[in-house]
Amino acid sequence: MRKRVCLAAGGGLLAAAIGLFGAAGSASAGTVSPVVGYTYVNDNTTIANTVAGFARHADGSLTPLPGSPFAAGGAGLGSGLGSQGAIQASRHGRYLLVVDAGSNQISVLRVTAGGVPVLVGRPVSSRGVEPVSIAIFQHLVYVANTGAGGSNYTGFRLRHDGTLTPVPGSTFAVPAGSGLGDVFFNANGTRLVGTRGATSQIDSFVVRDDGRLLAAPGSPFAGQGLGQIGAEFSPVSRWQLFVSNAHNGAGLGTVSAFRDGFLGQLSSIGSSPYADSQTAPCWVEISHDGRYLFTVNTGSVSVSSYSINPDGSLTLIGSTPISGGGADTDARLSPDGRTLSVTGSGMHFVSVFAVNGGTLTELPSSPTSLPAGSSPVGIAVIDS
Repeated sequence: MRKRVCLAAGGGLLAAAIGLFGAAGSASAGTVSPVVGYTYVNDNTTIANTVAGFARHADGSLTPLPGSPFAAGGAGLGSGLGSQGAIQASRHGRYLLVVDAGSNQISVLRVTAGGVPVLVGRPVSSRGVEPVSIAIFQHLVYVANTGAGGSNYTGFRLRHDGTLTPVPGSTFAVPAGSGLGDVFFNANGTRLVGTRGATSQIDSFVVRDDGRLLAAPGSPFAGQGLGQIGAEFSPVSRWQLFVSNAHNGAGLGTVSAFRDGFLGQLSSIGSSPYADSQTAPCWVEISHDGRYLFTVNTGSVSVSSYSINPDGSLTLIGSTPISGGGADTDARLSPDGRTLSVTGSGMHFVSVFAVNGGTLTELPSSPTSLPAGSSPVGIAVIDS
């Protein structure tokens, strides 16, 4: 299969971060920061896919879980997926859902004591080819399949025991070569949106009560630039939608802001799109209070921060470099919103930043290495 990538491609602040998370030298002084949760990465390994698991400490540092990496059951692709959301956690962090892009499957893992993920039954068919992204709202799950001969969005129900069952009539086919990059719900599960990175379009749907999709009039909508990949709804203003434009060229990255209408129609907000003067803004993450947006620039190895104004327009705050270099493949805020974790595929590590409003500071313990031989995609962060 072909390889897809996102792009053809100060002192006082640090002191504040250390004060927030604890001194970096505490571990060497004999004090171990307590575990407050767990972080997981889809390794996307061929033949036998695995999930890397880490204990997440109060100071923001990560340490590998005993036994990591853990078997996912299916097979990864072994190369970049060009997508966001390749691993997702269910509500309350009980289950992890993982795409197995190489075997056209989805794996469900139950998070057990100590954060150890254990496979639930066997992986199930994604009902398409090359699944790359997963969306979860309560018990409703959608997957984006992007491979030739089976490019679609398909729905499932996640049962209490962790099994997945297809939603009858839920499959919505898209043309081969669309390059699906992300699929996700709004805050109340009434909308589903997907991105087409190769054709620079955005799919918008109303979610029916039976879990099936109703395409918005005019969908798919043209993007405001090239390479729509990462995207997210505001968790507070559920009609505000933000989409990255990754393929505009060096230093020409932008993020678009849209209003999602009554029937799912998308209309531009303010002077959208909003430039970040970086290269390949691919992944989008929004603060839990809906006030800040972070986009990871894969081409320039940085994270841009925007403030989100009440009307949904964006104001650029600035960009923060990611130490160590390498291509970055997804980002996720911790449940308390105090840290942002970024997966790096090129250098096989996870970088962690302290979050203070729209300001990011990479922690002294960052980055943390990922398993050798993996092609990491997606990241999930949960509480213990």
